[in-house]
Amino acid sequence: MAERRSPKPKVGGSIPFWPALESEARYEIRFARYEIIMAFEIYKRGQGKYTRLCSGFGAAIIAGLGCFQLYVKLEPISWGWGRRAALWIATMVPVGLFIILGLLVFWLINKPTVADFMIAAEGEMKKVSWSSRREIAVSTFIVIVVVILVAILLGVTDLSFRMFFDWLL
Repeated sequence: MAERRSPKPKVGGSIPFWPALESEARYEIRFARYEIIMAFEIYKRGQGKYTRLCSGFGAAIIAGLGCFQLYVKLEPISWGWGRRAALWIATMVPVGLFIILGLLVFWLINKPTVADFMIAAEGEMKKVSWSSRREIAVSTFIVIVVVILVAILLGVTDLSFRMFFDWLL
C-alpha cells in the first residue's frame, strides 16, 4: 500500500506528522505570550469603572502607607554596609514592594470574578433611590434632637440616683 501525503504537509494532522508538532509548539509559545498579555488587560472595559477605580485608589493608598512605614523602619538600619547602600536598600525595597503590590491590585481588580462582582455592585448602587437633600437635613436634625433629649434624660436620672444614694448613705 502506498503512503498518502497531504497537499499541505505543514498543516496539523497531515502525514508525516512532525510538521504538525512543530506548528503546535509555535502555537503554544504564542498562546503563552497571549496569556501573559491577557493578565494585564482590562476585563470588561467601561463597566464598573468607578467602583474599580475607587477600589484601586484605596488599595494604592493602603499599599503606599504600608511601604512608607517600611521605609521609615528600614532607614535607620545600616546592615554594616556603607551609608549609601543602606539608603539604597531603604528606598528601593519599599518602591519595589509598591510596584509589586500595584501589579497585584491591578490583576485582582481585573480578575473576572472580582470585576463581575464590582460591576454588579455598581449596577445595584445605580438602582438605589437616594433621599433628597432636604429629607437628609430633616432626618439629621431629628437625630441630633433625640440624642440631646436622651443625654438630658440620662443625666437627670444619674443625678437623681446619686442624690438618692447620698441621702440613703
